Amino acid sequence: MDTYQETSEVPDQPVAAVGYAGVLSELLPIALWREDADGLVVEWSLAAQDLLGHRPEDILGRPGSDVLVPDANHELADQLTRRVQAGETVVGTLPVRHRDGHQVPMEMWILPSPDPQGRTGSMLIAVETSEVLRMRDSLAALQSLFTQSPIGLGTLGPDLRFLRVNDALARMNGVSAAEHVGKRLTEVVPGVNAAALERLMRKVLECGSAVVDVRRTGRTPADPDHDRTWSCSYAPLLDGSGRRLGLIASLIDITDGQRAQAEAERARSRFALLAEAGTRIGTTLDLGQTAQEIVEVLVPRLADSADVQLLEAVLDPDESAASAASTRGVLRRLASVFPDPAAPTAKLTAGQTFQIPAGTAYEQVITEGVAMNLFTADIPALIKDPRAAALRAYLATLGCARMVPLVARGRVLGVVVVTRVRGREAFDHEDCVLIDEVVARAALNIDNARMYTTQRAAALTLQRSLTNNALPEVAGLELTGRYLPASDHDVGGDWFDVIELPDGRTGLVIGDVMGHGIHAAAVMGQLRTAVRTLARHQVTPEQMLRSLDAVVADLGEDEMATCVYAVHDPVTGACVIARAGHPPPAVVTASGAVTFLDGPPGTPLGTGGREFRTEEVRLEPGSLLVLYTDGLIESRDRDLDEGMAGLADALRGAGEPLEDLCDTILASLLPDAPQDDVAVLLARTP
Repeated sequence: MDTYQETSEVPDQPVAAVGYAGVLSELLPIALWREDADGLVVEWSLAAQDLLGHRPEDILGRPGSDVLVPDANHELADQLTRRVQAGETVVGTLPVRHRDGHQVPMEMWILPSPDPQGRTGSMLIAVETSEVLRMRDSLAALQSLFTQSPIGLGTLGPDLRFLRVNDALARMNGVSAAEHVGKRLTEVVPGVNAAALERLMRKVLECGSAVVDVRRTGRTPADPDHDRTWSCSYAPLLDGSGRRLGLIASLIDITDGQRAQAEAERARSRFALLAEAGTRIGTTLDLGQTAQEIVEVLVPRLADSADVQLLEAVLDPDESAASAASTRGVLRRLASVFPDPAAPTAKLTAGQTFQIPAGTAYEQVITEGVAMNLFTADIPALIKDPRAAALRAYLATLGCARMVPLVARGRVLGVVVVTRVRGREAFDHEDCVLIDEVVARAALNIDNARMYTTQRAAALTLQRSLTNNALPEVAGLELTGRYLPASDHDVGGDWFDVIELPDGRTGLVIGDVMGHGIHAAAVMGQLRTAVRTLARHQVTPEQMLRSLDAVVADLGEDEMATCVYAVHDPVTGACVIARAGHPPPAVVTASGAVTFLDGPPGTPLGTGGREFRTEEVRLEPGSLLVLYTDGLIESRDRDLDEGMAGLADALRGAGEPLEDLCDTILASLLPDAPQDDVAVLLARTP
């Protein structure tokens, strides 16, 4: 495990803590850190940085309790520390504070460990609770596969000894599952040409390639008087790094001929389809794309048509009585595919809405949340529109249909309808199980995409309501500004504003709230409101920042923002500027000389510095004041100095119209999509 440590001498690792942890670390990202007897972090792993966001240089040498423990848990943390220092190992589920402020529930192991001075410190091992639950669910799915599959399944180690077999394989061989474990095939059922099969399995292990449908014939204790034939498939078991752990064997009794052989192919196809669904559905958080992925997985391999429909009330989270009444019982089609493009079903396009027909299977599936098969006679009754006679007639020609509710987190979100045309065999029990499983997995992806879409829409609405980019006309200044979000999928806390002051002066402000999403937009709105309120009381720039610092501090200790506030006097041309940890404004003279103001930078709002001072600059006629957020000049592949130099170059043409100049600045410094939110405010004296 890669970790960062303080430079002081570190004692040897205890023997119990040394060993190969590759398998576990691949399944669960394991965060590890150590604290000395004083509670200071002395070791910080890469996984801890990935899971909790804190970089080693920011956390090493700091009290772990202050950085990582939520305020409400400090007393509990002290109790646990005392227990560990007394030699006890503590295990439990505890919240850990992420660098961005949110809490991460984690499964924790806290063990006594000598610190660099030989005192009793702590070693903390943690995994994210959600990942533990995911592993639990995955293991439950594997257990279900082994216990319920009619196919004989077994896993073998690299020595070709059985590690596990299911009941189906035990029945085929006539030997209990327990008697398989630890033995080779030649020891369990030697009468089925086991030696040749072992040579084949060894080749699978050596080559790393699966072998499918190898026939074996012989007699087992299950039926010692008759020959039986099985279709055997072997595939290597690989871990995340490609290391071969053994192999998996699947066996199907095909003694009864082609029917069993066909069933084997279908079973393999089902397992492959289920695995494919896990990788193809939910590749994005786009609701329409996720729905389209569902129909592409189902058609044509499992069905001839698929139709994904969501309740309008789920798509529209407005909880007002009027909205709820207008959307009750309404479904919206998100994606669909049908076998015949020339059929009337071509009119069933994404975005269409329709009322759930009362007293039909639709209503029963949505109300009860239980899947059901539809008979041919049921299908026309689902289309109540008298103008859709051709559509009803077409649907009546279908061979079978199944309607499956989309259920996630205990809530019915909508329904998926799949059909097969006549001439193709109807859905059997295994088909229905597979369809239901695909839809069940897809429902969680749909719900994730729905919640993300809803939250993003809320954040955008909040940001638009709080940010007024329509700048006023003020005395002595020509103004323009831009806000660019980092992506179409997120919003942040960058903003700018221009305020007309009572005495004819103008207040200019630009700021950047740490973080993204609804919370950052809400904090930005509070700061913008505070600035406007305070500005109309004609507070000085340094007083403005002190007040804003108190506002941010009241919002919580993890909140932080940077800001520049300037007041311009059109009579004297003087501009008084105060900064709170924000990049320095640029001033361009009428002759084109570019200067970055080097006045007191101040500390970010919310850090409690409160030592804000001002800088006064005279804006001669034709001068340009440039305020911007750090997203304009900083990125992963460009440092601060390079960004400021690039901005200075872009400002050489400051004489052009402000709108064109703003476009030039953005095009020059942001040729690609910005990596962070960007706000720019330009003010030029006539």
